[in-house]
Amino acid sequence: MTLQGSLLIGQQAVTGSEAEIYAINPATGEALAPNYRGGNHVEVDKACQLAEAAFDHYRETSLETRARFLETIAEEIEAVGEALTERGVAETGLPQARLEGERGRTCGQLRLFASVVRAGEWLDLRHDPAMPERQPLPRTDLRQRHIALGPVAVFGASNFPLAFSVAGGDTASALAAGCPVVVKGHSAHPGTSELVGRAIQRAVAKCDLPDGVFSLLFGSGNEIGQALVANPHIKAVGFTGSRRGGTALMATAHARPDPIPVYAEMSSINPVFLLPEALKARGDKIAEGFVGSLNMGAGQFCTNPGLVIGIKSAELDAFVTAAGEAVKGSAAQTMLTPGIHDAYQNGVSTLASKSNVKEIARGQTGDSPHGCQPGLFVASASDFLTDEDLQSEVFGATALVIECRDSDEMQRIAEHLEGQLTATLQMDDGDLESARQLLPTLERKAGRILANGWPTGVEVCHAMVHGGPYPATSDSRTTSVGSAAIYRFLRPVCYQNLPAGLLPEALQDNNPFNVSRLVDGKREG
Repeated sequence: MTLQGSLLIGQQAVTGSEAEIYAINPATGEALAPNYRGGNHVEVDKACQLAEAAFDHYRETSLETRARFLETIAEEIEAVGEALTERGVAETGLPQARLEGERGRTCGQLRLFASVVRAGEWLDLRHDPAMPERQPLPRTDLRQRHIALGPVAVFGASNFPLAFSVAGGDTASALAAGCPVVVKGHSAHPGTSELVGRAIQRAVAKCDLPDGVFSLLFGSGNEIGQALVANPHIKAVGFTGSRRGGTALMATAHARPDPIPVYAEMSSINPVFLLPEALKARGDKIAEGFVGSLNMGAGQFCTNPGLVIGIKSAELDAFVTAAGEAVKGSAAQTMLTPGIHDAYQNGVSTLASKSNVKEIARGQTGDSPHGCQPGLFVASASDFLTDEDLQSEVFGATALVIECRDSDEMQRIAEHLEGQLTATLQMDDGDLESARQLLPTLERKAGRILANGWPTGVEVCHAMVHGGPYPATSDSRTTSVGSAAIYRFLRPVCYQNLPAGLLPEALQDNNPFNVSRLVDGKREG
């Protein structure tokens, strides 16, 4: 299809009236047509009012209708074909294989949530039957289910133009919960966003759902995003991006007359602990795996291993040497946007300028105007503990190795860390006791703990946790990946002594949804 540079408000395509947005091909610096004129508070209000008008109908759609809607979105995205990949490559500089894989992940998670909706476990149905003869006081009939929060604002991410964008995990989980969605598309890939947005539009129409179930807005600067979060019809926010952006949205959400939750994924350096016996046994292999993970996607993953912690030894020196050689041989990769490239360059320059940090290696420069030159640096644990700058995320393929005097200092480093998405233990059987001592701290610091793997590559499944304590996310109780993500957009409602004619269908005595329920404290179904 031909891109039109439109906002999508319900089933309408609307031309904005504010400043123009152009996608930039980061590999060439070329501006890509068409231009996208941003929206303003008028378009925000219209999209949010449509979402509110759609809410009560959409949240009570049958489990099958909602599941089929999610599957239809996946089918429509797949039907866009090569045009989606081609535009994604042009707007992000990512290789074709990466975009194709990300489209598969996007459609896969939509289908995962379709299966979750059909299963109905997320309703968390509970029934405590009346006990009129109970002494000293009778108990009335009590029933509980989870319902959708309301319309959700979703902010597309820069680093995943499909899987964390218009039809990404936040959108899929919100729609699964019964929440209409208003997406603020990322300005770096508006054409990709429009293609996916129109696919969702078609799915809404095919499934005969209210227009306001989905809208897509664009806008440069912060105004449209802030207006979206402040809009009284919006009841929750999903965001993936910088700490500064996430905290700004949190401040707006909390300042509302009715504060709303912001589920923001923001900042993580994903520490890797190199335990001594593992280094002795396979330090060279660990170095190879580490640099491979570091370089994946030019380091533009929120789970990129940006910090490595080990005890000073000949084995750690050998690891640093091997990793440094691998970094020197690493080709430069095009970064997603000029802005991300500039921020990366500034972060690396800050590390390189510090007298307490030693540069070990820099990778190749390449020909791209926005190429990521990988880097590896080393600092002492004592300096890391006293210099807050060393804990700052460098979003790209650069990492800092921390040399500890002993296991006690390694433990202090773990305690000193901010909240993280992941923490990794490279360990062998002889490291079990050291790992056991670290584990309670890592459980408090991270949402996912790995042994002998690498944090890049997030499986979309039921057990995955993609979250963590602040600043990794704004709410450590939740995940933005995996089936449990649906619970961010639900809340419980209790129905006390309602007549059968008023009870929601899911809570009726004959269990018409055929869903597992907790009845008088015992699981049924």
